[in-house]
Amino acid sequence: MPRSAYKRILLKLSGEALMGQGQYGIDPAETARIAGEVKLAVAAGYQICLVVGGGNIFRGLAAAAKGFDRGSADYMGMLATVMNALAVQNALEQIGVETRVQSAIPMPSVCEPYIRRRAERHMEKGRVVIFAAGTGNPFFTTDTGAALRAAEMQCDALLKGTSVDGVYDADPKKVPTARRYETLSYTTVLANDLKVMDASAIAMCRDSDIPIIVFNIREAGTLAAVLKGEGTSTIISNEEPRFG
Repeated sequence: MPRSAYKRILLKLSGEALMGQGQYGIDPAETARIAGEVKLAVAAGYQICLVVGGGNIFRGLAAAAKGFDRGSADYMGMLATVMNALAVQNALEQIGVETRVQSAIPMPSVCEPYIRRRAERHMEKGRVVIFAAGTGNPFFTTDTGAALRAAEMQCDALLKGTSVDGVYDADPKKVPTARRYETLSYTTVLANDLKVMDASAIAMCRDSDIPIIVFNIREAGTLAAVLKGEGTSTIISNEEPRFG
């Protein structure tokens, strides 16, 4: 499917994307910039939903490695994603984008519970829906949560905003000769353990035939450009690997 044909998009952001140049927490200026990117996509007619990680506040897996109970640590990480979702909602609504946060863990005083049909209706009305608290279960990452929601919302693509402009055959920050893939197959990502997303997320997108587009969210204008097929990215689908 050409990128110009996409209509409903799930944008997956890491919690670190909200940190800006900081080492921890939420940078209001960077969050506002990302909100501006989303607004441009909404204005272009795309239906947008988001999943934001919580690594800028708390990482369940890292805490478990230090002795935390894994289940409790993962629930703490889910609460961090709710904080990030509310921050992004605030930034979007400050620039006139109507937004709803839906949490997989019910907390009616803070946001809506996750209800699939209600989320679809929000997007049909032009609202941005932010899915928080992952899948609502420990031992699952926000990558898996993003793939699950993309499948449930029948999204045309899952866009993963990172700090690099695609998937490389080596770390481009360490290897100057690293080459960027223009296209990749789900099978190649899984077989080579390329660490784009969790294996369960890749497999779910493969089974639902949802392409994954990896791009650099830190560069201004990249989201709108990638959606129009003009930006630099790597597309993961059923196509054979090809370097850009």
